[in-house]
Amino acid sequence: MSKRNKPRGKKINPTYWVFCEGKTEEAYISFLKSKYRLPIEIVSKVAGSSVSSNFIKKTKQGKPTDPKDKDFLFYDGDISEIIDQLKKIDSAKMIISNPSIELWFLYHYKNQKAFITVDDCMRDLSNRNKNRYKKGLIDKKLTEKLDSECKRACERAKESILFDNPSSNVFSFIEELENAKKGK
Repeated sequence: MSKRNKPRGKKINPTYWVFCEGKTEEAYISFLKSKYRLPIEIVSKVAGSSVSSNFIKKTKQGKPTDPKDKDFLFYDGDISEIIDQLKKIDSAKMIISNPSIELWFLYHYKNQKAFITVDDCMRDLSNRNKNRYKKGLIDKKLTEKLDSECKRACERAKESILFDNPSSNVFSFIEELENAKKGK
């Protein structure tokens, strides 16, 4: 693997390698990339069953890497077989929202404590955003909410129990980016 040249006297941030399953996750990570202005590499549309430590190594092969780089698996938590596959990958941190990433978006509006389906999340987002929510698209209203209410969403998500419905640990990725931005 090639190594990045470290500038003298300057702290270099790790690259955050994010392996995700769909367009919505990709759109959200792109939003975070532009917000935090940190080196984030998005590897999208990776089927859960084909993600493995070897897949991650092969994806990064030949690209500039650093030992401080961090790998993340950004997936919906509604399919237990995929979660079981992801748990086998020790080299990456799982970022899971159950039933889907839309629950994380919903946490920016309200504290969702009762079981919810993906369709109900999408319907609720459409009602609260006053327009039709579509997977893979983050419109201006939703972007503003994701930015302005992120702290509250993190607090709400921290109360959930990971892998249960509803739950999300996207806040841990946000905290990672916040700490990197602050230089911790």
